[in-house]
Amino acid sequence: MLTHILVKDLAIVSGLELDFEAGMTALTGETGAGKSILIDALGLVLGDKADAQLVRAGCERAEIIAGFDLRACPEAQDWLADQDLDAGDECLVRRLLMRQGRSRAYINGHPATGAQLQGLGERLVDIHGQHAHQSLLRAAHQRDLLDDYGGTGDLAAQVADRYRTYRDHDQRLGRLRAESADRAARLELLRYQVEELADLGLDAGEIRALDQEQKRLANLGELQGTTGRLLQRLYEGEPSLHAELSHAGTDLETLSNLDARLSATRELVEGAAIQVEEAAANLRRYLDELDLDPGLLEQVERRLTQVHDLARKYRVPPDRIPETLQAMREELEALERDDTALATLAGERDQARAAFLTAAEQLSDARSQAAQRLSETVTKAMQGLGMGGGRCAVEVTRVQPEAATAQGLDRVEFLVSANPGQPMQPLAKVASGGELSRISLGLQVATAECGAVPTLVFDEVDVGIGGGVAEIVGSLLRTLGGARQVLCVTHLPQVAAQAHNHLLVRKLTRDDQTYTAIENLGAAERVDEVARMLGGREITRKTLDHAREMIERSQR
Repeated sequence: MLTHILVKDLAIVSGLELDFEAGMTALTGETGAGKSILIDALGLVLGDKADAQLVRAGCERAEIIAGFDLRACPEAQDWLADQDLDAGDECLVRRLLMRQGRSRAYINGHPATGAQLQGLGERLVDIHGQHAHQSLLRAAHQRDLLDDYGGTGDLAAQVADRYRTYRDHDQRLGRLRAESADRAARLELLRYQVEELADLGLDAGEIRALDQEQKRLANLGELQGTTGRLLQRLYEGEPSLHAELSHAGTDLETLSNLDARLSATRELVEGAAIQVEEAAANLRRYLDELDLDPGLLEQVERRLTQVHDLARKYRVPPDRIPETLQAMREELEALERDDTALATLAGERDQARAAFLTAAEQLSDARSQAAQRLSETVTKAMQGLGMGGGRCAVEVTRVQPEAATAQGLDRVEFLVSANPGQPMQPLAKVASGGELSRISLGLQVATAECGAVPTLVFDEVDVGIGGGVAEIVGSLLRTLGGARQVLCVTHLPQVAAQAHNHLLVRKLTRDDQTYTAIENLGAAERVDEVARMLGGREITRKTLDHAREMIERSQR
């Protein structure tokens, strides 16, 4: 709720600061005293269009600061959190109007746009009688209000969830069908490519083995000649390295008998001779096994050519051919599964749509029943507010399933006829501000327990009424103040007497300057003000007694 407001240099207000309480607060004062300035200031701080002409004469800027307690307004808290403007259970909004340049705004100390002020304002305050802040004029709010009144909020949330599920399935199905438009051609190509690469039969690592075999077969002559020469030098030639090492070993054996320190050297030479002999044996076996078939080289080179041709065709390195084949096989399998997937997804989509429509029809039926009750309640309230022939009809129109949305199958619209003989028309088209305020009052009282906006401001709700109707208006506002904070600008004592709190607006003149001041009235001062509203300039003791009786009776 609104807890505090500070206004500086706005119109004829040089400076005022007010604290607000829960319940119903009446704002009264002489005609022209500036009762609407406080409402204007509240509208400006919550996103109304700024006008440099509102800055007080002789000043460069006007400033408005409003504080709100959010503990009973989770919707506003969630909105602030989403905007990264959260500051706990309290919210401070500041608006600066510049005589030169653009106005500036801040929410909890952070710069804010006009759209953000309006978004926050819609969740904090409804100013009735001024369309800029009247959420009741919005079709979406009317639908939500009906759901709250009829207790169908949970069912509406279920409908929205089922609609999202249906739309998700429908969009996935659409994407899959679009992708399958070229599916047949892609399938034919993939089957050919998979068959071609599979026929190659290239195993992982085979390309390296083929390269090594081709290199060996292409150099058979060099391998044979060099190996034969090495065998001659190591063992079979004369003299050979093995023979020289054997002679050296014999000599070292003789010498080691003379000097034992040569024994280790003799062992090394004898070991070398043994290793040379083993190497020669390996070379002899290699020569015996060396394949000199020229057809084998041709076979390997033909295989390599086949591999490299396909690698170039598919634009991959030869050793990546097995990996490419596996990827193509997986894509082919996925495409071949698409027929089954399309059928399955189509079935799931149809089931989701049927579930959505079933819930939407249930919601529509429940809304229609609630609309009848709400229509009767608001009509009764309108007639009690001096609109004797006034009627309200909450119209629930069911659309075709193809036009359904996440909100269901219904278009919800509040229709009213303010006077006998007038046709029913949408609430947004009601011309009279006073009529609109009283209709809105009837709606707010009827739905007081389910409304989300914590602060309601009524301006001109008592235009054109008096007597018993005025007392009913006051009683309704007081009742509404038991559920939410109510601020009411009024000139009727029957309304002001029933307020929980009372603010008096005065216009003062000092040094040829006009000022507006607002003060919070105590019990005795309230009696004086209600008496003024009853009796005009001359206030008698009888008038004071009447005022006191009105206030005391309303408190009871």
